[in-house]
Amino acid sequence: MSFLPGWRAAFRIARRDALRSRGRSALVVAMIALPVLGVTAADVTYRSSTPTAAEELTATLGSADAVFSSAGIGPVQVEQLPDLRTYDVPPGATQPDSATAKPVDVPGAFPKGSRYVTEQSVPATVTTRHGIANIEIVELRTSDPAVRGKLDLVDGTYPEGRDEVVATERFLEATGLGIGSRTTLRGPEQTYTITGSVEVHSNLARSALYAEPGAVVAPWKAAAARDDKVVPPDPGDTKWLVQGAAGAGVTWQDVLAANRKGVLVLSRQVALDPPPDSEVPLAARAGSGFPDDSMELSAAVVTVVAMAVLEVVLLAGPAFAVGARRSRRQLGLLGTCGGDRSQVRAVVLAGGAVLGGFGAVAGVVGGLGLTVLCRPMIEGWTESRFGTLEIRVQELLAIALIGFVTGILAALAPAIVAGRQSVLESLTGRRGTRRSSRILPAVGCVALAGGIAVAVVGGTGGDTTLVVGGSIVAELGVLACIPVIVGFLGRFGSRLPLSPRMALRDAARNRGRTAPAVAAVMAAVAGTVAIATYTTSVTAEHAYDHVPMLTPGTAALVSSESGTADQLPLARAAVEQNLAVSGGRADFGRVWVGSDCAVHHEEEDGCGTLELVKPTGKGHNCPLQGPGARKLAEGLSADAHKKLMGSPACVDEYTQAYSFNSGPAKIVVGDTAVLTSYAKIDDPGAARALANGTPVLLNPAYAKDGRVTLKAVHTYSEQDKENRKLHPGKARTTTERLAVYVAPARYAATPGIRMIMPQGTADRLGLHTQDHGSFYTVAHPPTEAEQQALRAAFAQVGNAAYLQSERGPSSRDEDVVMLILALFAGVVTLGAAAITTGLAKADAEADLTTLSAVGAPPGVRRSLSGFQCLVVALTGVLLGTVAGVVPAVSLRLIDLRDAMESMRAEPMDSAYTPIVLPWETIGLLALVVPVLAGLLAAAFAGKRLTLTRRAG
Repeated sequence: MSFLPGWRAAFRIARRDALRSRGRSALVVAMIALPVLGVTAADVTYRSSTPTAAEELTATLGSADAVFSSAGIGPVQVEQLPDLRTYDVPPGATQPDSATAKPVDVPGAFPKGSRYVTEQSVPATVTTRHGIANIEIVELRTSDPAVRGKLDLVDGTYPEGRDEVVATERFLEATGLGIGSRTTLRGPEQTYTITGSVEVHSNLARSALYAEPGAVVAPWKAAAARDDKVVPPDPGDTKWLVQGAAGAGVTWQDVLAANRKGVLVLSRQVALDPPPDSEVPLAARAGSGFPDDSMELSAAVVTVVAMAVLEVVLLAGPAFAVGARRSRRQLGLLGTCGGDRSQVRAVVLAGGAVLGGFGAVAGVVGGLGLTVLCRPMIEGWTESRFGTLEIRVQELLAIALIGFVTGILAALAPAIVAGRQSVLESLTGRRGTRRSSRILPAVGCVALAGGIAVAVVGGTGGDTTLVVGGSIVAELGVLACIPVIVGFLGRFGSRLPLSPRMALRDAARNRGRTAPAVAAVMAAVAGTVAIATYTTSVTAEHAYDHVPMLTPGTAALVSSESGTADQLPLARAAVEQNLAVSGGRADFGRVWVGSDCAVHHEEEDGCGTLELVKPTGKGHNCPLQGPGARKLAEGLSADAHKKLMGSPACVDEYTQAYSFNSGPAKIVVGDTAVLTSYAKIDDPGAARALANGTPVLLNPAYAKDGRVTLKAVHTYSEQDKENRKLHPGKARTTTERLAVYVAPARYAATPGIRMIMPQGTADRLGLHTQDHGSFYTVAHPPTEAEQQALRAAFAQVGNAAYLQSERGPSSRDEDVVMLILALFAGVVTLGAAAITTGLAKADAEADLTTLSAVGAPPGVRRSLSGFQCLVVALTGVLLGTVAGVVPAVSLRLIDLRDAMESMRAEPMDSAYTPIVLPWETIGLLALVVPVLAGLLAAAFAGKRLTLTRRAG
């Protein structure tokens, strides 16, 4: 019976104390509310951005009941799963050839009384404000109610005639067009007016036009039938959005009936309420149902939640400890009035419950508000709309409960300390003598060493569980050592000025307040550094594995198969007018023998081939190919393998397959401009060789004694009359030993080119040549608007050429991730340092009063606050950087193990697995954030101090 009145009084005292010390209470509530806010926002965002089964069906079906489509194998019975994840032909059924199969009467499979809307897409080229763009046009009656939910009108009106279309917002943004603009479909030259903009909720990045059924494909086919120059359209399969009669929907029996006619059906009713496996022929034949795709919470999510709780405890705990010390006289009076130690502990715990409850509620409400506020930004990142703002009350209650319990846990240690304190110490304000534990640092060192060892073993063995477990143990070991590290800080301030010396000594003297804050900063920074290190390392690996199509900073204008040499000047003028060309132009030609392979692809007697014959022997054969390659690869380190792969003998075996296509032999006809502007060879000897008619060989592995073997196989087509006049007779093979200038080995990896041949040499050898294109040095890769302008210009010359550009490895996503991580760690660091500074100020108010009374200048108070904040932030960042490297390195060891296994299976595969520290992120956290924290703390610390009489 006495339990409730005792706790009732404890809660009343705790509430009054929280209202009396509003600043300290606000700090505690903020630190509990912030993680709760983040977890709430993440939960609501994840639930809202992850489409449910019903929302996915709406994105596919709109408001229709089902979508019908042909299986593409003719009127043959098929079997499907209720959600149409897969389908198959039943055993014993004959599957006809799809090319000769009769068309399926899909509308004949609709339930009686149904209505439908057809959907069919076709790739097309349309005019834009900048030029022309390659997009997709969809024939779909967008104004039909059955389409609602699949896409919706944002602005303007739906198309009403066959000369009107609506466009996605992404199309309008990329093309510079707007509502009321006109665009022309290239080929049939049909012009349409854009009457409105629509939004595809499941894919905001889609660039497409939507026209009425029959407004695009049919007129296009008619134009192609009238004019041979018009290329007929290549539409995709037609789909039918079907609404059942009188709201009956499309049942499973309707689906089975359609399957018997060779029609596939995705029904909303069936997908949301599927029949038992016994009624699904495909599932029954398989003998069991198909596995559920639902995912359980991973160990990583649990670890993140645990670390968030740990950070709250670490940061809020000192606040409760300071609060208990500030209220120690009140707690002592409670003891003089007959209160026992359990009641003193109850008062402190009640404070944790009160502030934890306030923080939990504020965090949940703030998380919901933050999600609503940032919803447009999140939808832009994910490129899809939220179906609804999904709020799961049970999950939010669980998150709030975690915040509430965390507040109690943070007050647990201060409550135990307050309960053990004697009444005399409480009334006099004496803190007694405190000694640091000598066992805890020793345990921490052992845990640190053991955790690192376990993480490394897990990395080398490929066990992610050991990596995660070892990293957590190592981080806990660092946490255990932090009080000792903080204690050592006081020894470094003996020769420093007053403010930094006092800040270091205050941190060392009040380890119970400083160490948890440093630990919280360390935990946040460790996670950021770990992810940033891993991401930076993977980015470096991708950059190494990236095979460039062209040399950096260049673009190539290449003649198309239908183009002719006399059209290239116009294409070159278009490039020079629309592209950011920053250097000169280097023209090049292609070379061939016999029948032209670029014209006659499928002639029975083939076409002429020109080949650079690679000599055999050491220095010519790649050691990573052939017998002994696997054994050699197993004994190579990643750096040695990288060096060998970059050697002339091996580099041509994998880079040329992804490079600019200059022909099978990788020989171009050109002059010194190609040598200097594209191959980047600044060699007077090579320039003189080209001028004198000597080819320049870029890959030394093809040369022997300064010569290359050029093999030509002459074949002739009956249609190739010009070649037959020059070289009459049957196919023949000729071999030429050609003297060349051998460029240094570092140029062997020049994309797409093995040898540059002067025009005179090609003429002397009787080879066919033709102007094939130009290389340009560009200031930046072509933008979307520049590409549209170039397509329009190329279309004016009959699409006689196309442009290739080198964009390099993309790291935009990784850069954004690291920026977000750095900002997150920076905010936590600033918050932890600010809270610690505020607690230090509250805890040392009497000392500051004494300092002012003995004549210290007013600026000392401000500089002292700044240095206190700087000490906490800098110490936590440095320790967090060290702790964060452990899991990152261990995970990279797993990647190295996988790469080595792949290399043993295929010796040519790269085993390069670098470990690269994110110095920019580390520099931002180690230099900018602590200094900023110190400056902010100094700026918000008041100079004036009201002198009061010290109690006791």
